Order: sequence, then C-alpha cells, then structure tokens
Amino acid sequence: MGVRDVLRRTALARPAVLLVPLPGATAVRLAAEAELRRRGWPRALSPAAADLLVVAGDARGTGGDPLGEVWRQLSWPRARVDLPGTDGLAHRLDTAAARLTSSQVPEDDDPEDDDPDDHGLPMADRADDRDGLRLDRLHVPLGPALPDWPCGLVLRTALQGDVVQDVEVDRLPVPAGSGSYWNGPWLRAARGAEVTRGEAERRRCAAHLDSLGRFLAVAGWRDAAARARRLRDSAPADGSHRAEVLRLVRRVSRSRTLRWLTAGVGPLPAARARHLGVSGPALAGGGDVPDRVGDVHDRVRVWLDEVARAVAAFEDRTPLTAADTDGPRGRVDGPRPPSAALLDALPELLRGAEFGAARLIVASLDPDVDELAAVPAREVPYG
Repeated sequence: MGVRDVLRRTALARPAVLLVPLPGATAVRLAAEAELRRRGWPRALSPAAADLLVVAGDARGTGGDPLGEVWRQLSWPRARVDLPGTDGLAHRLDTAAARLTSSQVPEDDDPEDDDPDDHGLPMADRADDRDGLRLDRLHVPLGPALPDWPCGLVLRTALQGDVVQDVEVDRLPVPAGSGSYWNGPWLRAARGAEVTRGEAERRRCAAHLDSLGRFLAVAGWRDAAARARRLRDSAPADGSHRAEVLRLVRRVSRSRTLRWLTAGVGPLPAARARHLGVSGPALAGGGDVPDRVGDVHDRVRVWLDEVARAVAAFEDRTPLTAADTDGPRGRVDGPRPPSAALLDALPELLRGAEFGAARLIVASLDPDVDELAAVPAREVPYG
C-alpha cells in the first residue's frame, strides 16, 4: 500500500455524509442521524463536498430515483447507501464506508463517464427587477437534497440577483400507506387507541426540536442546532434532560442576534393565515388579533413556548380526547392536512425575499410533506 492509499484511507475514516431523507421515512432519518452522530461522521453541506450519499427511505416509492443528479455531483471516491428501513442500518453504513476505501474505480462509477451537459445546469433569461431594470433571471430548483431542508419539498425558483422573483411549489410523492410520524399519537387516538397526553407531548417536543434544529442550522447557529437534535432524540424518549431542554429554550429565546436576523422577515398576517387554512404554530405566531402580523421570529418563538409546555406534561397520564386535535403543525382533523396550508402560504411569502431570507422563511414553516400521504402530488392546490 502506497502513501497515497494510506492518506486516502485516513481521510475516509470519517467520511463526509450527505443525508437525504425521502417522504415516509422520518423514523429512518432519525435513526440514521443518531448513528452518524455516534460515529462522528461529519455532515456535508453540498454533494460536491460529500464522500457518502445516505438515502433514508425507499427511492422506488417515488416513481423513479429522484437523486440520480445528486449522485453524479459527488466526486470519486464516492459511495451510496440506501436505507429502506432501520434494520441493518449500521451494517449498511459499514459496507458503504468499506467501498469508499476500495483502491479501484468501479467500471460503472468512473467520473469520466459523467457528461457535464447532462447535469441540468440552470439557465438564465431576462426580466424586469423591482427597479424596472432588465436583469438576468436564473431558474434555480431548491430541494429535495438540500441540507437542513424539509423532506421531499421542491421549490422551483426564479432569481434575479439574490431576490426571489417567482416560485412554484412541488414535492416528491409520499409512499402509499405511510403518514406523518410526528402526528402519530393524535392519529392513533382518533382511531380509538388509548394515548396519553404525556405521549403526545413528548412527540410534540421532539417534532419542534427537530424543526428548531433545521432552523438554527439555516440561521448559522450550528452548535445550538446540534444540541436541539441531540435533545430531540434523548429528552422525549425517556423524560431525561428536561432541564437541558429548558436551558436551550431560554438561550434561543433570549438571543438578540437571532431576533435581529429574523424579526420582520416573512410576515404572515393572521387574517391571511386563517384564509389559507393555516393552523398551529404558524397561525399562533400571528396572535389572535385579526390584523396581527407574525414573522419568522414569532413562529420560532411559538415553537419554543410549546416545547416548554410539552416538557412540563411529559408524565401526564390522562388520555387524549376527541377535542385534542392539535398536532405539532396544526389541526389533524381538518379537511386538509396542516402542511397543505403551509405549502399554500409559501409562494407569497417568498416572492420578493432575498435568498438567505427565503431559506429562513421555509425553515420557520417547516412543512411536513408526509402529512399529504393521501393526496397525489399533482393534485395539491398551491396558492
């Protein structure tokens, strides 16, 4: 073994991982994140920076592999592991890591075979900007493999400079028979199962910590994001670390930098939210006053408040009743899933926003595409 091989094996001992979850695989994604954290494998922020592509879920359920283009953007040596379930997860990761250190390029994996003309580079046209100037407009798809991005969401944006001029909302299909992992306790109670309030509040806490982890990562607060994800996995599971959860809530809620960064971004008037059918934290962020306007900071504040209340109810053994219909993202008994309304709200919130602000807006809504399992992708009416 030469020096070159030794250096490569050393570098790939902790491969950079691009984790891409598919709809219907939230439980798999959570298990994969926990295992990657245990191994200390770093997360890649783009396909070009990744050594290993980890797909949580079964790509066959999407009507064709939606990640072929993402795979082509990884440079050699590269490996991919598909995790259709949690069984054998660690073994699959070990096998993929071993492939990375192979000394030969597989015949079907030669980077010379990749045609740069097949990589779907965005094209530009021209349109008037806000000042009436004719500027290039770049068509940029966001998702589904964007780090810290709602699973399965695809936004087809038109950018002028760093400003979103137009956006079309799309999503990957959700496998038949699946549903929202986060709404599980409320859905089981609706079917007549005995579910305690404590169980539901543990799931609510985990759901909001999951959303908070994504949001804080987008905002650039990486250490707080990592802590939110670790507490998401540990605190609700056994009721431990509740004091640490509350410390995180206080730390984030008191951050002047976060308030400065997010206040006034993505305003959603309460009246407009109700018209769209928005419920849950996104509506509560606007308050009960009809003309109240909630922004990104308000919506995150609601998550924090609900996390604090959920922690206090972890041991509540009273059963959920028919009146308990408010899941993490809103009412689960309405005519449409809560996240359908969040998707409806996205276009008008994003038009005219700067690109960085657009990422924050999406993260503050954090729609759960899995809620739309019963609705075909092309039949969801977006506003």
